[in-house]
Amino acid sequence: MSRVSLKNYTATDYEPGPLVKRALWMGISRVFFETSIPWPGALQSSILRVFGAKIGDGVVFKPRVKIKYPWFLEIGSDSWIGEHSWIDNLAPVTLGESVVISQGAYLCTGNHDYKDPGFALRLGAIEVKDGAWIAANATVCPGVEVADSAILAVGSVASGNLEANSIYRGNPAAKVGRRFSDLC
Repeated sequence: MSRVSLKNYTATDYEPGPLVKRALWMGISRVFFETSIPWPGALQSSILRVFGAKIGDGVVFKPRVKIKYPWFLEIGSDSWIGEHSWIDNLAPVTLGESVVISQGAYLCTGNHDYKDPGFALRLGAIEVKDGAWIAANATVCPGVEVADSAILAVGSVASGNLEANSIYRGNPAAKVGRRFSDLC
């Protein structure tokens, strides 16, 4: 019988960036993002850009936001990132324009192969398209695409792609309705 042995785990093929850059980001993040201080969004956007993120205009960051690696992040204009949300972007995360990531939401781009005795790291980019809303305490799993104007309801888990203009709820998230009646 095969078993997972974490003593054999390595992620040697995964290189998210130079150690100095990661360490510097960790310190900056604690002061300007993971804090209760409501820093101006323009300042936070500028800091993210210095670290390689692509950030549109008018992006709002609430306090206590956690972003793993800004160099794997793109956020369109007029999007909102809610308090206590976590963008765990070991792989690219792209958020379109007017996207809402509500408080406590979790965007996870990495997990492990549970069938592999070495527990290999698996990565998948996340894309949340224009006008989509990831509600409070919802989770978006690796490799998921959330289409235009889709909603992932409170506490739900998206482990598969979400269709445009649709509302999803539950774990795993299932389509329960349409958002706007005048959209296809």
